[in-house]
Amino acid sequence: MNVKLTLYHFKELLKNGFSLDMVFLLKLVEEGHDLKDACNGDPKLEILAQGIYRKGLISGDNKITLTGKNVLKFIKEEAPNDKIIKKKPATEDFQRWWKAFPGTDTFKHKDKSFAGSRSLRRDVENCKLKFNAILSEGEYTADDLIAAVEFDVLQKKENSYKSGENKLKYMQNSLTYLTQRSFEPFIELVKQGITIEEKPKTVGATDI
Repeated sequence: MNVKLTLYHFKELLKNGFSLDMVFLLKLVEEGHDLKDACNGDPKLEILAQGIYRKGLISGDNKITLTGKNVLKFIKEEAPNDKIIKKKPATEDFQRWWKAFPGTDTFKHKDKSFAGSRSLRRDVENCKLKFNAILSEGEYTADDLIAAVEFDVLQKKENSYKSGENKLKYMQNSLTYLTQRSFEPFIELVKQGITIEEKPKTVGATDI
């Protein structure tokens, strides 16, 4: 590991709430080490690791987030005018996703009404944290997550219309949906250009 830092880098890191200890552990992850394994059993390192997670440098599955990548990019630059770019939580994007997620499993599609019994939007604040954490990983955009839930919901409504059974009752609540990353297969379907009308009759475990 070879990191050359100037006084400017040091001051800028401190200004943004990042310590050199955090940078060292971030570099370890960049080199392929698992942060939890590296810190396991050492109380001081475990506290540092918690700080890295809290600062949004590393995701829970040991992936470097966009913020973490910006820190790594910053310490490699020599230009004295560079700044660390910190990604702000996308409040407006979350509201768009929250609105796209069904409130309950009761709905009307075309000329049929389906009675449900559950509230599907749960724990808005934790959902917002989870939503922003997913975006910080840099793999998916807000539009990806929104398109995925719209595809998922429309598919369930269409299948309900065809079968006469309320398929939306199988929809996970909003927090579980995000935590278990149930949107991922639908993101792939959307990116493949598949529509509800032309989709395969069965798409793995998502076709409910």
